[in-house]
Amino acid sequence: MARARSEERRAEILRAALEVIAERGYRGATLGAVAERVGLSQQGLLHYFPTKEALLVAVLEDRDRWDTGGGRGGGEDGAWRLELLGSLVEYNAMRPGIVQTFSALLGESVTEEHPAREFFTHRYTQVRAAMAATLRAEYGDALAGGLSPERAAVLLVAVMDGLQYQWLLDPEAVDMPEAFGDFLGLLKGAAEKG
Repeated sequence: MARARSEERRAEILRAALEVIAERGYRGATLGAVAERVGLSQQGLLHYFPTKEALLVAVLEDRDRWDTGGGRGGGEDGAWRLELLGSLVEYNAMRPGIVQTFSALLGESVTEEHPAREFFTHRYTQVRAAMAATLRAEYGDALAGGLSPERAAVLLVAVMDGLQYQWLLDPEAVDMPEAFGDFLGLLKGAAEKG
C-alpha cells in the first residue's frame, strides 16, 4: 500500500513538473514551484527526486514512455511505422515546454559528469535501433545510395532533433511538422528511384 502511494505521488509530481515546465520553460522551472503545486515542501519533494536534474530526467523518461507506449506507432520490435513519426513531430509541436526541456538537457548532457548524460546515451542507442527497424520494415536492407537502415537511422534522428532546435529558435520560420513531412517525402522519393 505504501509503495503504491509512493508511485502515485511520484506520478503526481511528474505531472506537476510537466505543467511547470510548459508554463515557465526549463530555466524557470524550480523544485519549489513543483513542490508547491503538489502540496509538498521542497524538502518533501527531494525525498522523491533528490535534484532538479533527477526530476527533469524522470520527466524525459516519462515523456519517452508516453511517446512510444500505448500503440502510438511503436511495433512489438520497437519499430515505429514511418508515417506515424510525422504524428509524433506534430505532437511535439504542441508542447514547446517539453521540447525545450529535452533540448536544453540534451545540450548540457554532452559534458562529462552531467546527470542526464547516461540517460541520453542509452536513449539514443535505443532510438537509433528503433529507427533502423522502422527503415528496414519500410525499405528493406538497403536504402537509396546503398545506405543501410542503421546508417540512415542516424540521419533520421538527426533530422528530427535538428528540426526541434531550429523550431525552438525560430518557430515562425520553421514549421517542424511540414519540414519533417518534406524530409519523409525525399526519403520515399529516393527509395522509389532506387
